[in-house]
Amino acid sequence: MAEPNSTNKLELLYTLYCDDVRLEAGNKLSFMGVFQNIMVQQLPISLIKFAVVNHWRGSGVHLSEVRILSPDRATPVVVSQPTRFEIAPGGFADNISFFVNVTFPTAGEYLVQTLIDSNLFDEQTLTVTDGREQTTESASEAVN
Repeated sequence: MAEPNSTNKLELLYTLYCDDVRLEAGNKLSFMGVFQNIMVQQLPISLIKFAVVNHWRGSGVHLSEVRILSPDRATPVVVSQPTRFEIAPGGFADNISFFVNVTFPTAGEYLVQTLIDSNLFDEQTLTVTDGREQTTESASEAVN
């Protein structure tokens, strides 16, 4: 087994959040329920299935982990197991982390962190919003 390489040969092209990912004929991926934020009418909210898709360019053998931190930036909501992936020189790879029964207890900005070879590589925000607050604010700004 090859040793993990340094991250200087690795580029994260995009990250997607979605309900599910399926492998189709021809080695194609289908993404179901792609989203960038979560707006709900009641908190806490539990997602039965939640996928984080990272699309990489580069080369080498790497270990990927994904973790989601609560708005306090200290408490983990979920943490994936390390997953090994390999990219041929000049190639691409998709790394998908599936989570089940993920609970977001409060509204706020959650951090989705991607670690490569146990080092923080990327950090993105997933905003969870209480739709009741939005409705109240919109109603108060309405002109009659």
